Amino acid sequence: MSTRTQHEASSSSKRWMHDVFLSFRGEDTRNGFTGHLCMTLKEAGVNVFIDNQLRRGEEITAELVQAIRGSRISVVIFSKRYADSSWCLQELVEIMECRRRLGQIVLPVFYDVDPSHVRKQTSASFAQAFQKHEECFHEDTDKVARWRAALTEASNLSGWDLKNTANGHEAQFIRRIIGEITKQLDTTYLNVAVYQVGIDSRVNEINSLDGGSYDVQMVGIWGMGGMGKTSVAKAIYNKFYHSFEYKSFLANVRETAKESNGMTNLQEKLLSDIFKPTKMEVGDVHRGINLIKEKLRSRAVLVIIDDVDDVDQLNALAIARDSFGRGSKIFITTRDRHLLEQVEVNIIYLARKMKEEEALELFSWHAFRNPCPNEEYSELTRSVLGYCGGLPLALEVLGSFLFKRSLRDWTSTLKKLEKIPRFEIQEKLKISFDALSDEDEREIFLDISCFFIGMERNYVTRILDGCGFFAEIGISVLLQRCLVTVDEKNKLVMHDLLRDMGREIVRAKFPNHPGRCSRLWCQEDAIGVLTDKSGTEEIEGLALNLLRPDKANFNMKAFKKMKSLRLLQLNRVQLTGEYKHLSEKLRWICWRGFPLKFIPKKALNQLRSLVSIDLRYSNLRRFCEHSMVYYHNLNQAIDCSFEFYA
Repeated sequence: MSTRTQHEASSSSKRWMHDVFLSFRGEDTRNGFTGHLCMTLKEAGVNVFIDNQLRRGEEITAELVQAIRGSRISVVIFSKRYADSSWCLQELVEIMECRRRLGQIVLPVFYDVDPSHVRKQTSASFAQAFQKHEECFHEDTDKVARWRAALTEASNLSGWDLKNTANGHEAQFIRRIIGEITKQLDTTYLNVAVYQVGIDSRVNEINSLDGGSYDVQMVGIWGMGGMGKTSVAKAIYNKFYHSFEYKSFLANVRETAKESNGMTNLQEKLLSDIFKPTKMEVGDVHRGINLIKEKLRSRAVLVIIDDVDDVDQLNALAIARDSFGRGSKIFITTRDRHLLEQVEVNIIYLARKMKEEEALELFSWHAFRNPCPNEEYSELTRSVLGYCGGLPLALEVLGSFLFKRSLRDWTSTLKKLEKIPRFEIQEKLKISFDALSDEDEREIFLDISCFFIGMERNYVTRILDGCGFFAEIGISVLLQRCLVTVDEKNKLVMHDLLRDMGREIVRAKFPNHPGRCSRLWCQEDAIGVLTDKSGTEEIEGLALNLLRPDKANFNMKAFKKMKSLRLLQLNRVQLTGEYKHLSEKLRWICWRGFPLKFIPKKALNQLRSLVSIDLRYSNLRRFCEHSMVYYHNLNQAIDCSFEFYA
């Protein structure tokens, strides 16, 4: 599918700006038939786009093209002199393109002109018009050919001929047109997205999955926040809209469930959607469950339950195969894989991040209103895409923010994002963190986001267990909620924006006092705290990774007040002074490039609670200054990684 076609998604998932676009030759019908039709449509509550300017020239404007593409229905009013206007013919070509690519409805109206004259272009007025066009555009015969083809295609569509409808009575003629248009508009599609890049392909992927021979198909769409799960769910609803007599889309279930009577409101909406226009009241949740089962057990329904974060929400909506009739399709979107397993869905689809070309197109539509970036912004665009990491939410937020901003603004924004992520993105992602009910799970997430990304899962589990966390189950929960993933080498992986979200949670508590933050990972902050010895008892972890041993030496006294320090990473860092200042709570030390030839005895006395020590690429000649006996005084379960050099 081409770039343009991906943007112009199918009509089943299009967010329309207008109900009807009127195409006509102004000199022929503006002040008569078209004017009356437009006024009557508006009185019927139809959102009409009409171009009120008299046009000259050959090329239609970008604004007009956007209006055509943003309309659910195009009504083309063919009059005797319609073909005289190259402007009208260009409009018609675009309209017929929208019909093919968007599924837009095109309704032709033949006003005082025979449909066959439009189809064949052989009558006096149409033949004369094309004779002139062929003379004017003799160097671009393809353009004239496209105009002819568009006229032929449009005239073959079902429409209205004034001479043969309502006995030529214009008022009755308009009334019939209004009736058909309002009937066509009676379908209520959901707004999916302004620019629907990549959504159709994901809908097709889900639709192609084989869930086995179940009478009721239950599908879970699972993934981290901002991945576009809701947009895909809306597109699925639109896709199957006409296939089901009974359907319901329950949006924002997580938020609605928090409200007073939230679950009964959701139950009532489900039943009222199915049995509209009848409004149904359930009274209480337990009665609602029984009522849903009783009413829907024999009906094939389409139900979308969006943004669920607790299995009780699904239970309250009676989400189980035996609650719905044969042929039903139930779709659930969530950040928690475990609840999908609890209700035994037969398909779990992991929402994937955007491919590079998809990300580029989506961002470009928001930032430039084009499918590709402006040339002078191409380098900066690549940097933004690297930051977004294929997350649709981030691409949309940043693209919209950077729209029509200068190169200097782009550069400044990127620098700021390195330190402080965009609030709108973080708030959306933080929902998953806030949903963690267990304090251990939150602490584990923050430790991983600040220190352990890219490290082997079992290795990190042992360290965090040593910190008093139940890391095995904690990491499993993070995996189920898409806050962490594990690669093929069993290493912990986290989306960059989730990593930034975790770090921002830490930083935001004391934004101007890094010495009071629970974790220090930013090189600038760590150097500052070690230099001015401003660390406090609140610091639990510190990481400083230098590319090479720096001239700056830090003194061990900088650790004197860090009594809660559990995790310490000091790669290629030079320290002087007494090791007695290290915290006795240390569980992990990673000090690659350790500068000494042996570990001082006083340091070992401080490190009795260590779970892991990594001193690779160091100057060690032997483990400690006297004998290896001190090694045995350490925790017997310790992981040791170091090398001795003769």
